[in-house]
Amino acid sequence: MAVYALTGFSLVSLLSFGYLSWDWMKPSLVADVATDPMEKALPPTFSRPPHIIFILTDDQGYHDVGYHGSDIQTPTLDRLAAEGVKLENYYIQPICTPSRSQLITGRYQIHTGLQHSIIRPRQPNCLPLDQVTLPQKLQEAGYSTHMVGKWHLGFYKKECLPTRRGFDTFLGSLTGNVDYYTYDNCDGPGVCGYDLHEGEDVAWDQSGKYSTFLYAQRVSKILASHSPKEPIFIYVAFQAVHTPLQSPKEYIYRYRSMGNVARRKYAAMVTCMDEAVKNITWALKKYGYYDNSVIVFSTDNGGQTFSGGSNWPLRGRKGTYWEGGVRGIGFVHSPLIKRKRRTSWALVHITDWYPTLVSLARGNLSNVPGLDGYNVWPAISEGKESPRTEILHNIDPLYNHAKYGSLEDGFGIWNTAVQASIRVGEWKLLTGDPGYSDWIPPQTLTNFPGSWWNLERLTNGLRKSVWLFNITADPYERYDLSDQRPDVVRTLLMRLVHYNRTAIPVRYPAENPRAHPDFNGGAWGPWASEDDGEEWEGGGEPMKSRNKKKKKKCKICKLRSFFRKLNTRLMSNRI
Repeated sequence: MAVYALTGFSLVSLLSFGYLSWDWMKPSLVADVATDPMEKALPPTFSRPPHIIFILTDDQGYHDVGYHGSDIQTPTLDRLAAEGVKLENYYIQPICTPSRSQLITGRYQIHTGLQHSIIRPRQPNCLPLDQVTLPQKLQEAGYSTHMVGKWHLGFYKKECLPTRRGFDTFLGSLTGNVDYYTYDNCDGPGVCGYDLHEGEDVAWDQSGKYSTFLYAQRVSKILASHSPKEPIFIYVAFQAVHTPLQSPKEYIYRYRSMGNVARRKYAAMVTCMDEAVKNITWALKKYGYYDNSVIVFSTDNGGQTFSGGSNWPLRGRKGTYWEGGVRGIGFVHSPLIKRKRRTSWALVHITDWYPTLVSLARGNLSNVPGLDGYNVWPAISEGKESPRTEILHNIDPLYNHAKYGSLEDGFGIWNTAVQASIRVGEWKLLTGDPGYSDWIPPQTLTNFPGSWWNLERLTNGLRKSVWLFNITADPYERYDLSDQRPDVVRTLLMRLVHYNRTAIPVRYPAENPRAHPDFNGGAWGPWASEDDGEEWEGGGEPMKSRNKKKKKKCKICKLRSFFRKLNTRLMSNRI
């Protein structure tokens, strides 16, 4: 009875009654005039280049960290953030591949051809080979570079693999999600394979080890075998907390009182990941790296709300351009920060890590023109204004066009049916179909009604294709100002036109049957030769599996199919 009574509350009322504990109304620390992204700050005063540890989590919701008021226990993240600099105006991309590509290249996805969806396992596609990656620049600066975790930037050719894109070593998965213990991944019924790799080889012997623990242990091993006198870069891309929802039982037991089963499992995974970060931090101190280290923590996109994640009080979820899809958890922890223990409202985007980290490493950025990222270290370390004044969230010409969008609605300069989003200063514009748009509170209750996600709906968006918000004053995107401020709408549409003129064609090739794991000994991996183009078509019969173990049925295929159908149903009911 209490559950049904709760559903009668307006989420706007909950927001108005001060449900939140942190202050969203602090002024935006953005400059009035855009700065050249290649502009470098004064060289850091470190005696030697710092060790860099970049930790990226997968599908962790904005609300799902202790210092954002979550019911999930994250003591390590809370402590590291409290002792460092919390980034509360930090943006990522709404899904996996785009965030990872922009981190690795420092470029918007319209400038790499990856502006539509993700790279799927059977696509002959990968991060463009002409892009100079972040680890390659750090190698040039004398760094040892290592990657542990999820790649998801394509693997159809060996040239696409992490070890060919700047990493000295790699342990992790190549596809988007795998079983946390068996490392099986199904890309549809009957299209299943093993996906855990050591360097360029399949790591069959690691099966059965929980990935979050495995990856943290590998980081400790790397640190133990390296000299702290030599600079090191470790990119830790946890699989956690992406589906499937799997965690050691002892972590689930901590949340036994949590009624929602998905939320309970998800919470356990977050806490397990938090302990893995604790172990990594401990290893940095044990082996002598910590005093000269920079730890960056970032999520890759918003949380998936029907898989236990929460972006409350933000609007939307993973896969959308509402704040719940693109505003991330982020912080920097380092003894080298000049102004520690504070919250920064400087505007920062995931592309900014490329020039920021290369500058910290005393690397050369002059031979990588056209970066979309900025060096934000002075804003982080010293509290200076961010050089960034705007963010192109994306322009996706292939996404389903909005039914009610038109060139006329875009003042004759932009077709508002096209999915796009941009932020300039305090203003954020969305066109086309931004994705599912409700505000969804943390899923902590048992047996919520079937339409629990429909607690509050906007009624004025049914026939819209343009939205405008003052994000500084209205971070929850409750008040659409597009009708009141057509002048701002037009200005931001002109910025979209500007960016669109610089976009390269979308890279989204058809799936290739030759990618089937049965052609590769039962594992996902490269299938095209060095001379094969993206349109290469293979043939022949599947090879016998080199894995002598009996093949297992893909346990997650049915679950993935269910979620796809559920997502389709939700999207069909969206605003």
